[in-house]
Amino acid sequence: MVQAGLDTAMLAGWDDLTEQATLASSVERQGVGLHSGATTAVTLKPADPGQGRYFVRTDLPGQPVIPATLEAINPTVLSTELRQGAASVRTVEHLLAALTGLGIDNVQIDIAGPELPLLDGSALGWVEAICQAGRRPQGWPRSVARLSRPLSVYHDDAFVAAFPAPTMRFTYGIDFEVAAIGNQWFSWSPAAAPFGPTGFATAVAPARTFGLAHQVDQLRASGLIRGGSLDNALVCGEQGWLNPPLRFDNEPARHKMLDLIGDLSLLGSLPIAHVVAYKASHRLHGELAIALVSALTYGDGTL
Repeated sequence: MVQAGLDTAMLAGWDDLTEQATLASSVERQGVGLHSGATTAVTLKPADPGQGRYFVRTDLPGQPVIPATLEAINPTVLSTELRQGAASVRTVEHLLAALTGLGIDNVQIDIAGPELPLLDGSALGWVEAICQAGRRPQGWPRSVARLSRPLSVYHDDAFVAAFPAPTMRFTYGIDFEVAAIGNQWFSWSPAAAPFGPTGFATAVAPARTFGLAHQVDQLRASGLIRGGSLDNALVCGEQGWLNPPLRFDNEPARHKMLDLIGDLSLLGSLPIAHVVAYKASHRLHGELAIALVSALTYGDGTL
């Protein structure tokens, strides 16, 4: 395992998640979008209690707002896209996972383009940006969702299921014919040491997106991954990884968990449940989140 560089001391005191929080200051990042290949600037700003996480397309007339909610999901492939009216924003999952994993409930995300920067392919750059901005508790209780009954969605042999549990846990499995990836599993709980935001920042956030070398040309011909490179994605061929070393032995499985957390964040708060995914996709993540709405009960408390 290769440790990604993050000073976890910056997260001291962040594990108290009993009340809503926003950023203590604004912070900006820019980079290339995975699919568009365009360079885009993003500014994260504090927001009032109860406002949630939302995007503002500053490059469009009237600066339309796109809420990070299930109702805004716009079906696409290989990423999560949100739409409100004619305005959309794509590849939101890594940033939303970072905000959720670090307990940032309310934030305004100004973006001057249609796609979030990929940065290094993980959520680590967003974690570092959030740490730079700081976290400010807001005095409002956090809403905690608990699952009342088991649920599942599937397509062929891929599935995502959620089970009632006393604490929150995520488990993800993948299975690829390429030997360097093969069958991998990863399970993580915010309640297990290292706790909460620190655990997310060290165990989940550094995992980078990945792809298969033999699919690159086909995807680019379809208008996808135009901004992908060996600097922002792990690429695997028949003979192994083209750009090692990996940060974790099971980095691909951990990255799929990162995507899952980002997609489930569209519920507003992650459910206290055990969510298990296998060979799933952003579409299946979203389908489970929509199904969960009718099976969650809400109250005040912590993760």
